[in-house]
Amino acid sequence: MEIILAGYNVEAELLEKFPVNVSLTPETLSAAYARISRSSDDIKTLRKKAREDVHKARKSNRRIIFDMGHHSVAEHAVFNFDVIGVSRLALEEVEKFRLVSYTEKSQRYVTLEGDYVLPAEIEDSDSRVLFKETVEIQNEFYKKAFSILKEYVFDKYPDGAGKKSRRKLLEGWAKEDARYILSLAAEGQVGVTINARNLEHLFRRFAMSRRQEVREIGKKMVELVEKVAPSLILFPEPSTFEAALNTSFKTHLLENVSIDTSEPPEEIRDEPMLIDYTPDGDHMILASLLALYNNINYFEAYHAVEKLEPGEKENLFKELFKHMEFFDRPPREFELPDFTFQAVISASNFAQLKRHRMATLLSGDYDIRFGNTVPESIKAVGLEKEFNSIIHTINETYLKLKEKCGNAADYILTNSHCRLVVMKMNLREVYHFIRLRADEHAQWDIRSLAHQLLREIKEVMPLSARLLCGKSDYEKEFEKIFQRKPDFLIQDNTAVPTGP
Repeated sequence: MEIILAGYNVEAELLEKFPVNVSLTPETLSAAYARISRSSDDIKTLRKKAREDVHKARKSNRRIIFDMGHHSVAEHAVFNFDVIGVSRLALEEVEKFRLVSYTEKSQRYVTLEGDYVLPAEIEDSDSRVLFKETVEIQNEFYKKAFSILKEYVFDKYPDGAGKKSRRKLLEGWAKEDARYILSLAAEGQVGVTINARNLEHLFRRFAMSRRQEVREIGKKMVELVEKVAPSLILFPEPSTFEAALNTSFKTHLLENVSIDTSEPPEEIRDEPMLIDYTPDGDHMILASLLALYNNINYFEAYHAVEKLEPGEKENLFKELFKHMEFFDRPPREFELPDFTFQAVISASNFAQLKRHRMATLLSGDYDIRFGNTVPESIKAVGLEKEFNSIIHTINETYLKLKEKCGNAADYILTNSHCRLVVMKMNLREVYHFIRLRADEHAQWDIRSLAHQLLREIKEVMPLSARLLCGKSDYEKEFEKIFQRKPDFLIQDNTAVPTGP
């Protein structure tokens, strides 16, 4: 056996120090790996040939990707981007892609200094002045609220305030609640790792964006990639189909489907979250396991499971779960049942929800009619009235900007403003989501969402969701089912064996 590290990401500034006659590009890896299926040469030889003739490697990539349609070859080329000084609103677009890695500057951990993006679409001087004045009001309240909230949490948790390691955590709690007043224009930064195939998808989506800032990000990325890997991008421009979905089809749909707009949109908050789910999910999981263990027809296995008494099915799930620890994930069969839910959530909540990229997450625009999410700590320190007064000013500014500048008005909205999301997860992904987001250490806004979803799922799928809970509740839930402690407990976010 021979295992070789064929390549890895290296900073471009280091690569530039190589002699000018050496061509360094990820295209050679793509070209070499593309030849594996049709060449008798070993991979080391294929990579050497590609390095020695980059022109030929690029020609091969174009033929294989463009002519033969093997787009997966582009996935072997990986790029890292520093995305700096862009708005929180634009970062939502950057972070929409499933198979991409992101690490973002967090407004929960970093004290913000008031930097923000002034959208290019806001062109007239009066609107620009109005925008700047409103953002300054938001930034001033953020500083004031952070100072008051920091003192509040230190007083509330005096033991933690006395320890340096805990003070940063408590400060983070103050920051994460103070940020609810900050605008979506607030500057942020993110590190992005993306392969060429997903990059092509990003280029197309960004080219269609209604925001000039997002289109500019895409344009700059295209320019950078074309210099080092011109052979890997097939379709950087949106197709007619993609463009029509949000233009002509959207217009046609809205004009031809009548809807009742008499109910205020905020009433969605009072509706059940689950809008669809797999009704026989418990049976599907047992049937699929039974079918695969025995190599029999799924329907035969399903009928056998149906004949079981409720207690027998419950015992089967207990047997399945009895060695499960808080860090374990259920088997892949748990991916068969699906859950679809809707929720009206704040921008702060959405910033965390969108990190669950293996799920299907769809979102509407931020809408001032949905109201705002006000942190309980803001109320506790007597800042709610001032907070709401500023929100009223922001909403007035938004309406004025909307009339003059269209969608650029969205930048003035805050982390507390809300949008409607529709999300679908399979049960295995739900387990991951609930473990993380229903945990006592999770941020309170998304924790509330997770607990509501947890309650509704347990009602409709009680057996397979038996151990569905936040990480911090795992010991209690496990002991309730098995009358013993799990083999591992959580201490300082570390798995500690319970045995001797």
